[in-house]
Amino acid sequence: MQIPSKYLENAVNQLSSLPGVGRRTALRLALFLLKKSDSEMNDFTDSLKGLHTHIKFCEICHNISDHPICGICANSNRDKSIICVVEDIRDVMAIESTGAYKGIYHILGGLISPMDGIGPNQLNINSLVNKAEESKPKEIIFALSPTMEGDTTNFYLFKKLQHLSIYISTLSRGVSVGTELQYADELTLSRSLEQRSEFKAI
Repeated sequence: MQIPSKYLENAVNQLSSLPGVGRRTALRLALFLLKKSDSEMNDFTDSLKGLHTHIKFCEICHNISDHPICGICANSNRDKSIICVVEDIRDVMAIESTGAYKGIYHILGGLISPMDGIGPNQLNINSLVNKAEESKPKEIIFALSPTMEGDTTNFYLFKKLQHLSIYISTLSRGVSVGTELQYADELTLSRSLEQRSEFKAI
């Protein structure tokens, strides 16, 4: 695909580096952006720059936040005795959209996946164990996707936490095996939370 401008080509290269965006789609997006006014483009680029310059990660749960402590952890109405462990921020958003959960979260930042070169040390696991030892929650919910990587991570977390007198539960299998949590519909996810059961290592 011949592109007549190096600036347009640079924009296409950057846009096509995004997940799920091919070069044709990137070109269409770049040409759409080219039609925007200077003020609209400034707003657009400022919002992207703000992702790196202003967004923080919560010091308690690792959620995305505009402040050192996220709105969920700072909310005095949340039940701090229940910690829901999820893979990433999208899972927090999915669970919050159900309105069925009133506890707090802990975001791992991924799942253990030797095939992808992701080990326990690359995830927020030590901070979860430290949090559990210090705050002594009454329950920790494993809300990870029912995939091989999710089950592997669940088992590893259970081994790290089993010395504590904490009830450890997992979502009911209303979420289909192999489905990523963020793609489950709100009703299924809500029922899976409500009908969660004790986690038992096989």
